[in-house]
Amino acid sequence: MSYLYVIEHGSVISISGGYFVVKYKSGMERKIPQDLLEAISIFGKVSMTTQCVEECLKRGVVVNFFSKRGSYFGRLSSTRHMNIFRQKKQFYLSEDEQYCLELSKNMIRAKIHNQKVVLRRYIKENNDNMKAYIQNMNIAEHKIDSCKSYNEIMGFEGFASKNYFKGLSELVADDFKFNGRNRMPPRDPFNSLLSLGYTILMYEIYGCIENKGLHPYAGFLHKDRERHPTLASDLMEEWRAVIVDSVVLSLIQGNEIKKEMFSTDTETGGVFLNNDAMRIFIKKMERKLSTEMNYLSYTSYRSSFRKGLWLQTGQLVKAIEQEDPNIYEPIRIR
Repeated sequence: MSYLYVIEHGSVISISGGYFVVKYKSGMERKIPQDLLEAISIFGKVSMTTQCVEECLKRGVVVNFFSKRGSYFGRLSSTRHMNIFRQKKQFYLSEDEQYCLELSKNMIRAKIHNQKVVLRRYIKENNDNMKAYIQNMNIAEHKIDSCKSYNEIMGFEGFASKNYFKGLSELVADDFKFNGRNRMPPRDPFNSLLSLGYTILMYEIYGCIENKGLHPYAGFLHKDRERHPTLASDLMEEWRAVIVDSVVLSLIQGNEIKKEMFSTDTETGGVFLNNDAMRIFIKKMERKLSTEMNYLSYTSYRSSFRKGLWLQTGQLVKAIEQEDPNIYEPIRIR
C-alpha cells in the first residue's frame, strides 16, 4: 500500500483515470493508483478537489492535515469502522482504576526497556555517565511493578525519561545538543525533530484505533483532557524510542540533516525544520514504518512497524473485550 505525503505549498490533489494525482506548483505531477493508496498527509496550503474528497471517503483513505511546521489540525475519515458496543466497554474499563493501573504498568515497563535498548545501540564509549543513566533507568523499570497508583507510575516514568534524554544528548553531535525534552514549541533542532516524529506517529496510531472501532479519546494511562487523543498517547509510549527516536538519531549520526536546515521563530522562540529537512525526515520516517521486524511476542512472522502498530491495537481490543489487561503484550525490542 502507498502513503502519500504532500508538503509543497500550492499543490492540488485530484482524481483522474483511476489515479490520485498530485499536481505541484512547478507543473510536475505524481500519480498513485486508487487501489493502492491508504492514507494522505498534507502539510501546509495544499488543496483537494471535491471528487478527491468523495473518493477518499468511499475508499476509506484517511487524510491528515498538518501545518507547514507539523502541527496537527485534524483528519478526514469515514465512520464505517465505528463500533459502539466495543467503545462502551472501553469507556467502562477506562474508569476501572485497577484495570488502568495494570495496563499502565505493562506499557511503561516496555517504554523504559525500549529506551534503554536504543541508548545502548548508539553508545560508542560506555562512560560513567552512561552507566549511571542506564542504572537509574533499570531502577525505575523494576520499581513499576510495586506501584500502587498512577502518580507513582508516572513519577518513575519521568525519572527514567530524564536519564534517557540526558544520555541521548551526550550521543549526538554538538550542533544537536539539547537540554532535556521541550515542546510547544520545540526550542532546539533535536526536539523539533522529535516533536514532528511524535506527531506523525500519534496520528498513525489514531488511524489504527479508529479502524479497530475504539475511541481515540478514552485512554487508560494518560488522564483525560480536552482535545487530546489519550488512547493514541497510551499506545504510542512503547513505540516512541523504537520508531521516532531511532529515526532522529540515525539522521543526525548519518549527517543527513544539518543544523542550517532549521529556523527560529522570532515571536515564540520555536525551532522548526525547513522544507528540505521536512522531506528528508518524512522519507526516513516512512522507510522506518515500512521496515520489517519480529519483535512482537505473539507472532511467528515478520511484519512492518506500521503493521505492528495495527497488531498492537488489535491486542488492546482483545484485552478490552476479555476485560484482562495482561492480555496486552507491549513491544519489547532487543
